[in-house]
Amino acid sequence: MKLKDFSLLLLLFFTANTFAQFTINGVVLGADGKKVAAVAVYNKTSATKTSTNSNGEFSFEVDENKNYELVFYKENYGIVEKTVTTSDSNLQIVLEKITALSEVVINKQRDKVFALNKLRDIEETAIYAGKKTEVIAVNKLTANKSTNNTRQIFAQVVGLTINESSDGGLQLSIGGRGLNPNRTSNFNTRQNGYDISADVLGYPESYYATPTEALEEIQIVRGAASLQYGTQFGGLVNFKIKKPTTKPFELITRNTVGSYNLVTNFTSISGTNGKFSYYSFYNFKQGDGFRPNSDFNSKNYFANLNYQFTSNTSLHFDYTYFNYLAQQAGGLTDVMFNENPEQSNRSRNWFAVNWNLFALRLKHKFANNADFSLQLFGLDASRKTVGYRSNRVSSEDIDGTVRDLIAGDFVNYGAEARYLKRYQIKGNNSAFLIGAKYYQSRNTGIQGPGSAGSDANFHLATDDFPFYANQSDYVFPNINISLFGENIFKVSPKFSITPGFRFEKIRTKAEGSYRKINLDLAGNVILDETIVENNEKDRNFLLLGIGFSYKPQNRIEFYGNVSQNYRSVTFNDIRTVSPSQVIANDITDEKGYTSDIGVRGQIGNKITFDSSVYALYYDDKIGEYEAQNPNGAAAVVRFRDNIGTAITYGFETMIDWSLSNTFFNQNEDFSWNLFTNTAITNSEYLKSNAPNIEGNKVEFVPLYNIKSGSAIGYKNFMASLQFTYVSSQFSEANNSVTDTNDNTYGIFGQIPAYYVADISTSYKWKRFKLEAGINNFTNNSYFTRRATGYPGPGIIPSDNRTFYATLEFTF
Repeated sequence: MKLKDFSLLLLLFFTANTFAQFTINGVVLGADGKKVAAVAVYNKTSATKTSTNSNGEFSFEVDENKNYELVFYKENYGIVEKTVTTSDSNLQIVLEKITALSEVVINKQRDKVFALNKLRDIEETAIYAGKKTEVIAVNKLTANKSTNNTRQIFAQVVGLTINESSDGGLQLSIGGRGLNPNRTSNFNTRQNGYDISADVLGYPESYYATPTEALEEIQIVRGAASLQYGTQFGGLVNFKIKKPTTKPFELITRNTVGSYNLVTNFTSISGTNGKFSYYSFYNFKQGDGFRPNSDFNSKNYFANLNYQFTSNTSLHFDYTYFNYLAQQAGGLTDVMFNENPEQSNRSRNWFAVNWNLFALRLKHKFANNADFSLQLFGLDASRKTVGYRSNRVSSEDIDGTVRDLIAGDFVNYGAEARYLKRYQIKGNNSAFLIGAKYYQSRNTGIQGPGSAGSDANFHLATDDFPFYANQSDYVFPNINISLFGENIFKVSPKFSITPGFRFEKIRTKAEGSYRKINLDLAGNVILDETIVENNEKDRNFLLLGIGFSYKPQNRIEFYGNVSQNYRSVTFNDIRTVSPSQVIANDITDEKGYTSDIGVRGQIGNKITFDSSVYALYYDDKIGEYEAQNPNGAAAVVRFRDNIGTAITYGFETMIDWSLSNTFFNQNEDFSWNLFTNTAITNSEYLKSNAPNIEGNKVEFVPLYNIKSGSAIGYKNFMASLQFTYVSSQFSEANNSVTDTNDNTYGIFGQIPAYYVADISTSYKWKRFKLEAGINNFTNNSYFTRRATGYPGPGIIPSDNRTFYATLEFTF
């Protein structure tokens, strides 16, 4: 795009006429006449939400001079519903404190305020109008939160594929729409709005997953998030941690025991004192895993400090520490899995993570109906792996032989500023967003010989094994500068258009060296050469997108969008060597676009739904296929390259039906709902220069991905039952159905169809809450992943039947 075109685009966003608008405001009081802060105020008519400030005050801006239905909610208070008009000013709402509400009643009250399972058109300094968005209200879930059970937590998010593991939920691995789930590397992953992955562009893998027990909600924005949050095809996953309580002090402790010696503790403290508030937690986990050689131990600490300078200005600081060590049982071949999925022939494989996250955020509301936020963030982290990783999975791991060691250090920091201005055009509310992001990283990656022992030794053993084949030492300095903007043009009170852009400047480097070592058949060195590399990629590009929203009536919305996407080559694609995987020397970035068209909303207070069709188009799609090792070795490997042009498309729908509101509306203490979450997905490689790929299905795309279940509650007892079915999917672009040598590798072939069922229950009594459940209660044997590297290579079996019980105490 020419510079003058880009200037015209910016001018389009900055040009807007501002008109008068209507405001509804007031104050919320307790029965004692004192002002009540942090009351959720939901405008059911306009589907907008706010909360009272420290002085109990609230205000809404609305489009038209008409009646509006408001709902006021705060836990331990009776809910208030009130119809108001724009002529009502300085409203006074009185909430009566109630301390004996049942869990069912509390959840029903929450539903009146938080019923929408999508993000609002505007959230603070972000625009989501016309986008496919989903919100998981974590406090409404009856699930195994202690181990972050992904298929339960994300049950009502459509089309997600999941890599399951046996590490107590220490890592999150979700994908969807043909995107590899491995460590959620195809999403922009954030916590409280800031990046938490190792390197957003160079290594976008998330080794840290915020514990579910600490979360208020999880926000998901599909591919159209590329304009505001970066270039990943998957979109955004944002973990929003609980806010501080308005009480001076609150302590919650949760202790869990489970199968295979699982023990966890989650303890949080929270409070507010005048303008200062805080929330902090400590999370400890340990367990043995259901296979031998799969024990783990983790410690996670988080602190959030907030200071409210005025009602319009606040400062927020976050610090996260995460450390864990896990033994990894390795992968299996097809024969081994069918014989006994609980076996392991790897006893010397270890994985360690040390994560330190920092974030400082300034939020300010201007008097002219504008919001500003500035977020500074940084990461100082490392991940280390050591183990025997032969792609011949059935080969025995012999103590005293060399192991492969990979160590990476991640140091990055950045800043993101956003300015959002609300205005009116011909009486209709519109909004303009402009933002910029600076991101810099300097990461290192070392690969070489590990020690011959069996312990978690992460030091190089070059003196013992000087001619180990895979040796490299690299520095990866990256710089990313972005400018982005979106504008909601409200054409009428019911119809809006939201165009957007993102300009990216990306410079990635790989500076270092690797050794090329050849041995003869007798093991003598015939070549030992150190090759120095200094690769640099510098590119500028513009992403464009547009969204549409039509709301014919309250709580019903038709939406659509199309946005360009881009995914940078990672530095793992540049150099790190795996015995079972080889990467093409000329591999380059992916380009394409995503689009969604759908309808979502609520039918009365009975049914919530979101149904859509989508398409995801890739050019230069990176993928893997089975091939002879091009480096001269005799082994068969999975070859990673830009395979060609591919498309993934499908239909997704989520329906949640409240049976209690439909048939038992008079019983406040009873709740019952059914949900079904269905994705029907197809895919194809449209063209490819690789052999036997064109016309094949895209990997990681099951035709059917179905999750359905029911939740039932009476007074303080809650229970949920969930069933998951995922049809077969290919793990590489050759579309191999079975491994040609099914007792050698385990890295080729389909991931067969599987089903799994879970049940969870909870009961609350005064300050205590007991939760218990059974995951995979049918004891089904299945797997979701054929790994090419850690924690494999080979088939990674999913957990068999497991039990858990959690006791919570609130002080």
